[in-house]
Amino acid sequence: MANAEIVAIGSELLLGQIVDTNSAWMAQRLTALGVNLYFTSVVGDNPGRMREVIQRALERADIVITSGGLGPTQDDLTREIVAEVTGRKLILDAGLLEQVEEHFRRRGRTMTPNNRRQGYMPEGAIPVKNPNGTAPSFIVEDPRGVVFSLPGVPVELKWLFENEVEPYLRKKFNLAEVIHYRVLKVVGIGESAVDDKIGYLIANSSNPTVGVLALPGQVDVRIAAKAANKDQAMNLIAPVEAEVRGLLGNAIFAADQETMEDVVGRLLRARNKTVAVYEDLTCGNLSERLQVASTESFGAGVICNSEVAIRTLLTHGRNPARTDALIQDAEALTDELAWSVRHQARCDFGLALHAVTDPGSTVQNLARGQSYVALTDGENFIRRLSTSAGRGQYDRSRMTLNALDLLRTAVLEGLG
Repeated sequence: MANAEIVAIGSELLLGQIVDTNSAWMAQRLTALGVNLYFTSVVGDNPGRMREVIQRALERADIVITSGGLGPTQDDLTREIVAEVTGRKLILDAGLLEQVEEHFRRRGRTMTPNNRRQGYMPEGAIPVKNPNGTAPSFIVEDPRGVVFSLPGVPVELKWLFENEVEPYLRKKFNLAEVIHYRVLKVVGIGESAVDDKIGYLIANSSNPTVGVLALPGQVDVRIAAKAANKDQAMNLIAPVEAEVRGLLGNAIFAADQETMEDVVGRLLRARNKTVAVYEDLTCGNLSERLQVASTESFGAGVICNSEVAIRTLLTHGRNPARTDALIQDAEALTDELAWSVRHQARCDFGLALHAVTDPGSTVQNLARGQSYVALTDGENFIRRLSTSAGRGQYDRSRMTLNALDLLRTAVLEGLG
């Protein structure tokens, strides 16, 4: 089985100005091809360090994929360094130069002299046309392995990977096996509790393998199998998936690319139900995700950030005279907010997410506080309480997911 290494090039990546999403995307595609990826590296636009990283990659991988450094400026050095590491001259390729010139002609722009640099590649390399940009790519077949140099612009890189890299690798390395995986998404159970239930599968699995990944409010269980094709891999995955589902039950809310809002939207549409939302600390995250899930099922969203706004909403509640008392009772207040927003929007459900933060807690994840969630169909109420509430992104994501899961569970159990 072939081994690969990815080398992402660009000082902007090390400075944090740009996030390297290319490597993560290519890792997924290499996995699907059945190629092992053991190392990824990020290196700045420094000749010495680039030389060291690419040299080391060629010594331990059959396939080295570089991204970035193929532009026209003085700090775009990938061509020169790959040529040096593989012991080749850098030559001007007439076909690549014509591609660059044609790109400018097509756009009605004047090509500056520095763009001629993009027509160069290591001598003997295989030129690869880039129809989406001015940075051509190339393949260098070295005795130690293959170097495939791609531009760093994601739309260009992804097209080239799918249309040039994958077919080349399949043929070159006779890639008969694929690695396919199934991701089961779990809510309401922490990573350690998931491990406690399925840990023996993780410890004893070989093909398929089982692993877990913790996310804010969610745990992903990954089941990966190696086989001749996707169908055979899924046949290996199926009995393990059934065992995991038997152990975790309804805590599994989705699989693979499906999201919580996808699931909730489908359930609401299937039952012809609508929902209205109140939220405060989550700043509209809950309303946004529900509206994305199903525009026809999302009736209204109210975001309040002050007591004055809450009091205004409660004037249309069941008992406005109790407003002062409700303000002092967070759980009862959340119930009333759910009822009020449902009543005003004329929806089947009212869902309220009300958070009370601890002013002394400034952490960005699992900040101290209480988050209250209430769901009502106008008569019945179901509730959840969590002992964290923070303004950080992770906390807001966790609170939103918890509220969506309460709605999911209620609809599954027949509320309303």
